[in-house]
Amino acid sequence: MARSTVLEKRIGYRFQNGALLTQALTHRSFGSPHNERLEFLGDGVLNCVIAEELYGRFPDLTEGQLSRLRANLVRKESLSALAQSLALSDALRLGEGELASGGSRRPSILADALEAVYGAVLLDGGYAAARDAIRLTYAMELDKLDPASPTKDAKTRLQEHLQGSKRKLPEYRVVATEGQAHRQTFQVECIVSDLGISATGAGSSRRIAEQRAAEQVMKRLES
Repeated sequence: MARSTVLEKRIGYRFQNGALLTQALTHRSFGSPHNERLEFLGDGVLNCVIAEELYGRFPDLTEGQLSRLRANLVRKESLSALAQSLALSDALRLGEGELASGGSRRPSILADALEAVYGAVLLDGGYAAARDAIRLTYAMELDKLDPASPTKDAKTRLQEHLQGSKRKLPEYRVVATEGQAHRQTFQVECIVSDLGISATGAGSSRRIAEQRAAEQVMKRLES
């Protein structure tokens, strides 16, 4: 089974024009036509569908609360994690340089490609098809939403917590880097010197590792 066909099964949509899906999975480093314009289109339809879903699911939430929930669902980190769960990286078309530098694991490339796929579905099958694909791929994220839970990322929550108690801001430092250049894993330590607390987190990028380390510190503070 072709990789693109596997992806079609995972998003629940079969393309009439397979060239659109191929373009959605093509990074500009590979050549043209690439996926940047489809990414723009997909970003728009994704925001619209998620807004529609949240509006229907949470009739008592204010505009600000709905906006925060949507922002958390469509941010690059959330999109890249969703793309990884769909194994979208297996179908990406990248130039040799991007392949060598681990582009298939880069969160920004994965997030942009997933948005481009949504844009391609919109062009190929219309709004209803795009809405169904987004609903399917976001099903677990939507079902586990809790409006009462924090929607800010761990680093932001930790910073605001420390600022609120007039403590020094946390420090982050890379304590280990493992793997080859294109498949590195970073281990980062988050240190709150004022409280004598530290924790580590690991991830495929320094940014992800920092978030996970901050999350561990927040859990210790909240306990």
